Amino acid sequence: MPAVGPGNTTMVVTEFFLLGFGDLNELSPLLFLVFGIVYLVTVSGNLLLVALVCTQQGLQTPMYFFLANLSGLEVCYTSNIVPRMLVDLLREDRAISMAGCITQLYFFGALGSTECYLLAVMSYDRYLAVCWPLHYTTLLHRTLSLGLAIGSWFCGFSVAAAFQAAMLSSLTFCGGNEVDHFFCDLKPLQKLSCSDPYLVNLVCMSLTSLVTLVPFGLTLASYWKILSVVLHIPSIVGRQKAFSTCSSHLVVVTLFYGTLVLVYAVPLAAQVPALNKTFSLFYTVVTPMCNPLIYSLKNKDVKEAVRKLRIQWYDFSFT
Repeated sequence: MPAVGPGNTTMVVTEFFLLGFGDLNELSPLLFLVFGIVYLVTVSGNLLLVALVCTQQGLQTPMYFFLANLSGLEVCYTSNIVPRMLVDLLREDRAISMAGCITQLYFFGALGSTECYLLAVMSYDRYLAVCWPLHYTTLLHRTLSLGLAIGSWFCGFSVAAAFQAAMLSSLTFCGGNEVDHFFCDLKPLQKLSCSDPYLVNLVCMSLTSLVTLVPFGLTLASYWKILSVVLHIPSIVGRQKAFSTCSSHLVVVTLFYGTLVLVYAVPLAAQVPALNKTFSLFYTVVTPMCNPLIYSLKNKDVKEAVRKLRIQWYDFSFT
């Protein structure tokens, strides 16, 4: 609750109130059911991919190792937001403390940054697989794969996200404490600040550009190299086979960066809260659910691993 100092009429905000989906309160039970099912599918699908990569010998390659990291990240990413959102859909008291809000924002930024780095690493993996197939296992050995994965997580959780959260926590919030969103996002929170947000905006935009544009640039560079090599393959079958190894990752990259552009680069999205919430649902709810589906629907290795896991589970159940 806001605290009032003696002799001071300014209310210092100590907690926020998440407005959620605003005027859709009558649809809260339906939204809870839909988002609850999506969340269960997201967690179970991504954890299944992690289990497959860890247990099935046919998936012990750098590509699937990075995919397991991405799936584990998606579970953490959506779990940072969706469970709280589900609880808020069924209650009127949607208050969240200042510390809780900053913590949610930190993990949101850290996990989002980590995903940018992981997608760049996965594009590098596809570049080596297509452009240097005979040297793939030599160039991308286990030690390097582990180092790239750890580096992605470390970079995501270090300077950028921590500094962004620290800068926001240094702002003064007074008066209004209603956040017009279903989670603690940066833009809606900045609108509630009564201090000058210029420096925070400048620093946060610079860091956001660093953690998104640099990995995105590396991803584009990898695919530019892949495209130049594939176009020189004489046979159509060879081209199709080369493209098929990259198609799933390319779809995931498009979904991830496409939704980020819609939310943070389109001016109308920032001005219209309902539009901002709708676009935010894509990268917090929809995209994490789609990733395991995208990687498994047309992937023979994953389908074969699922079949073997079912056989192993069946044999274990009847022994």
